[in-house]
Amino acid sequence: MKIISWNLLRLVGASLDEVAGLIDRNRPDLLLMQEATHLIDALPTRVGGHYWRTCQPGRIHGLAIWSRTEPGKAPEIMPLPAGAMFRRICMMVDTGDFTVANVHLSHGQLLNRRQLRRITRQLGPRAAILGDYNLIGPTLLPGFHDVGPRLPTHVAGDIVPLRIDRCLVRGLVCTGTHILPRASSDHRPIVVELSTAQAPVALAA
Repeated sequence: MKIISWNLLRLVGASLDEVAGLIDRNRPDLLLMQEATHLIDALPTRVGGHYWRTCQPGRIHGLAIWSRTEPGKAPEIMPLPAGAMFRRICMMVDTGDFTVANVHLSHGQLLNRRQLRRITRQLGPRAAILGDYNLIGPTLLPGFHDVGPRLPTHVAGDIVPLRIDRCLVRGLVCTGTHILPRASSDHRPIVVELSTAQAPVALAA
């Protein structure tokens, strides 16, 4: 399964045309989006497929998932431990072979790790967590492996390159990964190809 994750940069970032073009060029099975607004809601009319979007609490933007094929059920929304300023959610979809969690975590380096641990308790033995982690340094998430691209995906303040868009997996094998041009966003999309073949089944925490 080919999965792309992209922080669109809400209203001033990647446009509907750019998102549709990314799908046409790269042919993902799943596209996970962060900071998606109502401007992206017409995506299925452009490229087909199935689409869901949920705003972060109190914000005009949120998480969205586009899928080439219809999953068995709609994605689930899970609230995450809240920070001092903003509340966050996680969007999870069952692909049939494994569960994929779409995340846009908080900036606090203790809080975003707490949010990750909360997510893992809801995931099965085969799972992937992708998105904007806002996380510096190792994730320290037992049972999961960081298989995303190693190149920077975001430049903080147009000065400091950071690798904050990530993919962690459990019970899966990554057969390929790379990053794409950022277009009008301030994040570069990450691409991962995941397989259950020859992957040991992990025990859920």
